[in-house]
Amino acid sequence: MSVLKPYISVEGLNISYGKCPVLENITVDIPEKQITAIIGPSGCGKTTLLKSFNRLIDLTDGVKVLGRVLVNGVDIYVNKTIDATHIRRKMGLLSQRPFPLPMSIYDNVAYGLRLDGQKDKKKLDEAVEHYLDMVGLWDEVKHRLKGPAWNLSAGQQQRLCLARCLAVEPEAILGDEPTSALDPLSAQRIEKIFLELKRDYTIVVVTHILRQARRLADYVVFLYLGKVIEHGPAASIFDNPQEPETQAYMKGEIS
Repeated sequence: MSVLKPYISVEGLNISYGKCPVLENITVDIPEKQITAIIGPSGCGKTTLLKSFNRLIDLTDGVKVLGRVLVNGVDIYVNKTIDATHIRRKMGLLSQRPFPLPMSIYDNVAYGLRLDGQKDKKKLDEAVEHYLDMVGLWDEVKHRLKGPAWNLSAGQQQRLCLARCLAVEPEAILGDEPTSALDPLSAQRIEKIFLELKRDYTIVVVTHILRQARRLADYVVFLYLGKVIEHGPAASIFDNPQEPETQAYMKGEIS
């Protein structure tokens, strides 16, 4: 059996908010250029784990992080030379609800490129078209690029946010229940895009929808009460779970 190369390696990770532990002794690898689904009941620490990958957890008041999170072999918490902003640009995040910037559709996609110093109008135009096309949005918005992003539907806004993430050339996409606020057709489009993107990007998705995890995941991490109970290839976790808690969750006995 081939050994998957990890993009993220978590070793003995413990996270607490104040005196309240949320994650306990998490050790797991996230394989490169695959879709990993983090599943488990509400409140088990899925989003906390996801946000530890790109240090967004740093922004939470009273948070305490112990342990190691290595991205391509580099510990992003211990290594003080690493800027958290750089880590977050390497891992674009899609939240539960889309949050386009309060500006035009065009400027949303061009925003990160301009921050990087890109001023050439032709190159910006080409980039905006390219990334909107990658998320299947170009034909829908090409005649209203200067219009406000908030005029788009929720599904379109989420694809716009994904285009904005991709424009700064990340290595990974993190999705925190990225389809939970979308209608079924829009959710289906996001799923299809993820399946196409995994050829070039590592994708990690938190989802409470088991059917979605089955459709998308190559690898699965099952969390329960702040601990990793089981992880492995999706087929093994879904079809032959080894741990009693995983078996109960798959049967709907834990929710």
